[in-house]
Amino acid sequence: MDERVQFIAECLRGELSMSELCHKYEISRKTGYKWVERFNDGGRPSLRNRRRARQRQERIAEAVVVLIVDARKRYPTWGPRKLLFDLRRRYPRLLLPASSTVGEILKRQGLSHARRPRQKAAPYRAPFTGCDQPNAVWCADFKGSFGLGTGRRCHPLTISDAYSRYLLRCEGLSRTDESHVRPIFESAFCEFGRPRAIRTDNGPPFATIAAGGLSRLAIWWIKLGIRAERIAPGQPQQNGRHERMHRTLKQETTQPPARTLPEQQLVFDRFRRIYNNDRPHEALAMHPPWTAYERSPRPYPIVLREPEYPASFRVRAVNHKGALKWKGRLLYLAETLANEHVALEEIGDDTWRVFFADVPLGVIEHTRFRRATTKASSLTAQPANHTTEDRV
Repeated sequence: MDERVQFIAECLRGELSMSELCHKYEISRKTGYKWVERFNDGGRPSLRNRRRARQRQERIAEAVVVLIVDARKRYPTWGPRKLLFDLRRRYPRLLLPASSTVGEILKRQGLSHARRPRQKAAPYRAPFTGCDQPNAVWCADFKGSFGLGTGRRCHPLTISDAYSRYLLRCEGLSRTDESHVRPIFESAFCEFGRPRAIRTDNGPPFATIAAGGLSRLAIWWIKLGIRAERIAPGQPQQNGRHERMHRTLKQETTQPPARTLPEQQLVFDRFRRIYNNDRPHEALAMHPPWTAYERSPRPYPIVLREPEYPASFRVRAVNHKGALKWKGRLLYLAETLANEHVALEEIGDDTWRVFFADVPLGVIEHTRFRRATTKASSLTAQPANHTTEDRV
């Protein structure tokens, strides 16, 4: 305050120009003219700091508050931005407040509480493979199991389209084995067609510890012309789009859980309908997922096709126990490959690389089979033009 008074006094004496005076007091000329204007309007008291708060607070109409509260009760997990987008869509001529004001209204009504801070993993900086159009990549996973009112366990299987975030399936299963999971994928393929790839974690029934990590489910996908992608162990952020949906799923469908599995499935069906058709998605410019999704042009085939390999490869059948006969000896590959055909590529003196489709299984050296490690699999050269083509 004292410096401002001195600045005004020197300015009134006129011994220095405004530029020289502002340079002396280390302020901009804009600030200097501001203090002179304030002094001229109100004298010395006007040089005190003024409150930065708005001088006039617009009163929110009670009807708007009621609409906001009703929307929150209808969608208890939606935040202010999603609620505003929904209200603008329903009432395009209504004057609505900012999202921060909506947040304050929800707090005053006891409909919003501060979240506990969450520890976050470092972001996965590699781009998602080919997620540039619908059905390029589907994401699949089990949302952790939970107990129903009867004491039975429910295992929610979810499938979503990575590009549009469209939730293709949300099914509560009593078990997580292939016999329960495969019919869900088959019905999704019949309804929506086939994706180019399906991204999952490394747990069953999506993957195994066998050669190539192949499960029977993954082998079925490959024979359908679908690439089976797996995220790195312990890296759920590589499937982050799907994991974020799981958080919303848990909030809206499992707290509290239903009494029986059929009743819980009704809750899942309602969630899927609202999630796809009504809920604004920030990654889609606040549009719901259905606006960005369309059915795949690759229909579900009637007959499976075996993988095709280059003419230079040797194709061999795997017996019913998962073993390959090579030079008079049986080399065990994997039980999941029973009755399938694999291909061998010669890479050295009596050394062969073994493939199923484009998945490297390992290397045969003389009469010994050595599985491919995860690191080796990613660096192995892939044989050309031997994956299942798109045929009906």
